[in-house]
Amino acid sequence: MTQEPLPAELPVTDRTRHRRLREQGSLERAALEAILDASFVCHLGVLVDGRPLVVPTVYGRDERRLYLHGSVASRSLAGDTPVCVTVTHVDGLVLARSVFEHGVNYRSAMIHGTARKVTDPEEKLAGLRLLTEHSAPGQWSYARRPSRKELAATTLLALSLEEASVKIRTGAPEDGDGPDAALGLWAGVLPLTTAWGAPQPDPALPAGIAVPEHLARRAGTRHG
Repeated sequence: MTQEPLPAELPVTDRTRHRRLREQGSLERAALEAILDASFVCHLGVLVDGRPLVVPTVYGRDERRLYLHGSVASRSLAGDTPVCVTVTHVDGLVLARSVFEHGVNYRSAMIHGTARKVTDPEEKLAGLRLLTEHSAPGQWSYARRPSRKELAATTLLALSLEEASVKIRTGAPEDGDGPDAALGLWAGVLPLTTAWGAPQPDPALPAGIAVPEHLARRAGTRHG
């Protein structure tokens, strides 16, 4: 069954409306997707026994859903409960002339909804494939795939990407035309970047097993 194409803009709800720093907000679905594609670790916020719990975990996605996984013993992955998932990238420190004006250049996404526990075997396998390929493209075809026992021990959650909030901050400090400009202090941005290093083999790996090409070519590159 063919699904309707998604609108270019994200819907505005009471939970996603930008109330502060509105100029940093974005409604572009492409901005949300770019933020998600540039990382593979998110933070899952959920209530467990009436108390807030925030859990870091890896994720994958398709056009409409975010997939998260973990052990069936994890209380944070019970499913059918409201959750909030966040993904944040720090691109640099914004160092102004006064401490009050300091800030961070960043890209962030916040996704709200009710996480659904995936029980259909085909969707579960497809979701785990998306999750694996999102962090390590090519690894699903290279490594052994999950057995029935391993699948039974794994919980997979699906969360719609429909209700999401995006904020992005770029650029220089904002006190360059204020009274503090006369202080004669340096101000600007200290960028932060991350890159993959060279693959490090398992000490138990027998000699002669080469690093697969899909991993070797990522050395020195950035994810996404």
